[in-house]
Amino acid sequence: MGRIIAIANQKGGVGKTTTAINLSATLAEAGEKVLAVDFDPQGNETSGLGLEKEKIQNTVYEMLVGECDIENCLVKEIQKNLDLLPSNVNLAGAEIELLEIRNKEKLLKNYLEKVKDQYDFITIDCPPSLSLLTINALTAADTVLVPIQCEYYALEGLNQVLKTVKLVKKKMNPSLEMEGVVFTMYDARTNLSLQVVESVKAALNENIYNTIIPRNVRLAEAPSHGMPITVYDSKSAGAESYRMLAAEVISRGEEL
Repeated sequence: MGRIIAIANQKGGVGKTTTAINLSATLAEAGEKVLAVDFDPQGNETSGLGLEKEKIQNTVYEMLVGECDIENCLVKEIQKNLDLLPSNVNLAGAEIELLEIRNKEKLLKNYLEKVKDQYDFITIDCPPSLSLLTINALTAADTVLVPIQCEYYALEGLNQVLKTVKLVKKKMNPSLEMEGVVFTMYDARTNLSLQVVESVKAALNENIYNTIIPRNVRLAEAPSHGMPITVYDSKSAGAESYRMLAAEVISRGEEL
């Protein structure tokens, strides 16, 4: 049974898609069978894994509006052990089209149920907003992983996500749990990064991953080349950090 992890933060620019791409890639590299679901209309995970998003005919949008089944939308073996459910800008229109549909909050869940047994992990890159798409993702997920940037407003964004998770848990998905918080864009040269980490740890009862993702040039460059960091620069600090995060995510699953 695949473990479904929604990677979410309503605040943009926190390393959410970078985490979705590279956690998926490092889990696959570790031998886990992974499906990455790009559920963000910007389609950055799709292009970050090397696909031309404008040229894809069957995306998650076509799946949601019933034009194709999930099996027809999957891009298989984008790298070894990693499949992708791609997205592009069409997904932005899905919200309006889905308003009339009954149980619209459970559409993604119902599709993922069909393939869940084929994977060890399914990751969902959520849009950076509280929308019907985000609610779909959280309703489908077992756990929520929240990347937060080591910056002054980090706690603000985090509190928003925690409220949303609480709401979805109460109304839609009683088994939804917090996977944990992962710090991104950590700059060891600044006191601010350290202060943010300390203040979040003090304010939060939630699980916080030991792995901290550093601010890393190679990590920032990789998506523009359509590669996860493990392919673009396998020996970089960014690649090693995401490998460590993947190891933590796998061991957490064994504890659950």
